[in-house]
Amino acid sequence: MDDEASGHWRDTTVDAEAASRGPEAAQAVAHIRQLRQSIDNIDSAIISLLAERFKFTSQVGVLKAQAGFAPADQRREDYQITRLGRIAIDAGLDPQIAEMYREFVVTEAKKRHQRIAEAGGDPGVLDVYA
Repeated sequence: MDDEASGHWRDTTVDAEAASRGPEAAQAVAHIRQLRQSIDNIDSAIISLLAERFKFTSQVGVLKAQAGFAPADQRREDYQITRLGRIAIDAGLDPQIAEMYREFVVTEAKKRHQRIAEAGGDPGVLDVYA
């Protein structure tokens, strides 16, 4: 069985050389380029939004430290699990992806909150890029 029949492609590079294989390949390459530009734009927006999110979570960490609250808030985490799962389903996204996102941001926020608490409420270099 050849590579194409088995679903294993020999060439994974989408470029001018791939487009030169014929009109169908050229059309596919052009469409892939357009889609990738959209993907790149979305990735930029996501990274910018994450930066903005962490600016706010750092402020929460400062306030928690000043008030003597623990870095973790289990009630908030439970709420977020339910809320983000519902948003994912409504958006047509696998809720497990939303849970992986939530786990990442919550874990990072708690680490930052712990460092802020240990620094006496000073976010310090945590937001050097802010």
